[in-house]
Amino acid sequence: MDQPPSSTTPLSHNPPDTKGQGFSHDSTIRSATLVVAITGSFIVPFMGSSVNVILPAIEKNLHIDAVLLSWVATAYLLAAGITLVPMGRLADIIGRKKILGLGFSLFALGSLAVSMAQSFPMLMIFRTLQGMGSGMIFGTSMAMLTSVFPPEERGKVLGVTTSAVYIGLSSGPFVAGILVQQIGWRVLFIVTFVLSFIPLVLLFTRLKGEWADAAGEKYDTPGAFIFGIALFSLVYGFSKLPGTVGLIMLAIGIPAMIFFILRQMRIPSPLIDISLFTRNRVFARSNLAALIHYGSTFGLNFLLSLYLQYIKGLSPQTTGIILISQPIMMALGSPFAGRLSDRVEPRILATTGMSMTCAGLLALSFLTPSSPVLLIVCNLIFLGCGFALFSSPNMNAIMSSVEKRHLGLASGSAATMRLLGQMFSMGIVTMIISLLMGKTQISPDTYPVLLKCIRIAFTLFSGLCVFGIFASLSRGNIRERV
Repeated sequence: MDQPPSSTTPLSHNPPDTKGQGFSHDSTIRSATLVVAITGSFIVPFMGSSVNVILPAIEKNLHIDAVLLSWVATAYLLAAGITLVPMGRLADIIGRKKILGLGFSLFALGSLAVSMAQSFPMLMIFRTLQGMGSGMIFGTSMAMLTSVFPPEERGKVLGVTTSAVYIGLSSGPFVAGILVQQIGWRVLFIVTFVLSFIPLVLLFTRLKGEWADAAGEKYDTPGAFIFGIALFSLVYGFSKLPGTVGLIMLAIGIPAMIFFILRQMRIPSPLIDISLFTRNRVFARSNLAALIHYGSTFGLNFLLSLYLQYIKGLSPQTTGIILISQPIMMALGSPFAGRLSDRVEPRILATTGMSMTCAGLLALSFLTPSSPVLLIVCNLIFLGCGFALFSSPNMNAIMSSVEKRHLGLASGSAATMRLLGQMFSMGIVTMIISLLMGKTQISPDTYPVLLKCIRIAFTLFSGLCVFGIFASLSRGNIRERV
């Protein structure tokens, strides 16, 4: 689609091209940006998938129940979700490199602090710090890529970075399984702390200048505050249903989110351009499809980790090896799907991927204590193919449907849909466990109830994917067919 002239802050060695798009001609800038994006795309999901495997070890070390255990993942996601959109918008105004550097710094410090946490409250505080850093990383890294690379290469580089996400997801359980079994769960966060310095060095030694396509525009500070309150109230309230606290928090969160949306439609410099959702069907429904997809799938590794370690009695290392089968397929398939989406309409590819995800989740709803591990691995491979077909084309559709000055917002929006979906996925899991198990530690006596929770969750998730199929298919095309 046509794009207006960019207001990107000029780089002394990287002037805008003759078409006024502002894309980089400097191969060093492109390469360094891609490496930073790839590294960030690897580290954050590596951390997220690793945690699922070490949860039983954390439970034993800190003596927490099943409901609190789910918050080890949820607190991280909630902090990232609250941070994403506000920081994505701020990055558009003051510079994406600044916010990306701050994000990697917070992520590194949070990782180091988590490795030293001696209580559950300390763990939650430091996981929140980690989550804030990851929100800044995901809210700006995709925008940096689309600022530097021209549209005809966008699907390719987005496919590569999506592949890095899945490599992180695949290596996380495997590495975590080995570390927790041989050394302990804390060393995992020390490893992440060290890895975080790679993109920081590149950011400040190879990427000279700054990218700020909305430089000079006002920042909606009150809007960021309202958004944070609304999102926290919704996610926390949802996880506490059907209790009184949950109802009270939802009574705060729902009106706050409505007020936030109405306010964004009235002010001249909004945090989120609501018109992108009301007037741009491709953008709106691609984001909706992402929300549903991640909302249906993020609880997968959490549930299967509990199933394999508790009900099947497998070790953390073996569990990690089994769980990598899905993200390995995602990593292998994403670059191919990304390149294909430069030629084939993303809605066709993404809808196919969503349909495969729906079928795979439905199959997992029939798990029993005697289900063959090989069957689970085959199902995970099938799901991995579906994920790959959905994610890269869907991201290409989102980033290709907006003007250049909205790239940061589009990147933040897409990442927010992912994290919102992940949060509500964990919220569904937490609510099911809370209703059926209550605040009890997992033991052989509770295994039948745990399995019931797992089966109910997968049934609900497969049902959600049905709505995602329709959202994906009805988005429309991002290019005219010839």
